Amino acid sequence: MSAIKTITLSARQVSGYKIEAKARNHVMYIDQPEASGGTDSGPTPLEYQFASLASCIITISHIIARQKHIELRGINVEVEGPLDTEYFQGKTTEGRAGFISICVKVHYDADLKQEEKEQLLAEVDRRCPISDNLHHATPISFIVD
Repeated sequence: MSAIKTITLSARQVSGYKIEAKARNHVMYIDQPEASGGTDSGPTPLEYQFASLASCIITISHIIARQKHIELRGINVEVEGPLDTEYFQGKTTEGRAGFISICVKVHYDADLKQEEKEQLLAEVDRRCPISDNLHHATPISFIVD
């Protein structure tokens, strides 16, 4: 039996590139650096995407570690990826707007052999909703109101 949960977020333009997003009782601000015309009052949407991926990897790692009775003393995750900014700025139609690639570096502070860490990370990648959405195209529908 599946347990379906719907995640909801609303966002609005505050001014310029500054955006206020609300999820449950939490408020987040998204902005662009000053050099890009923003006020640098929050991470960019792309930085939030990486934060979502990194935090999901950490969360799922802890869930799996608890289920398998693995003592994880800590987890550090770094995410990086290049993208061609000229596409989303409308300067070219060649290529794509998204990242060319994404590299996730995970450090587990645990008494595990390298092979065990790799197996843990493979299971984390398989079970992480954010990773899954990045690996596989998820249908998106747009509605103009």
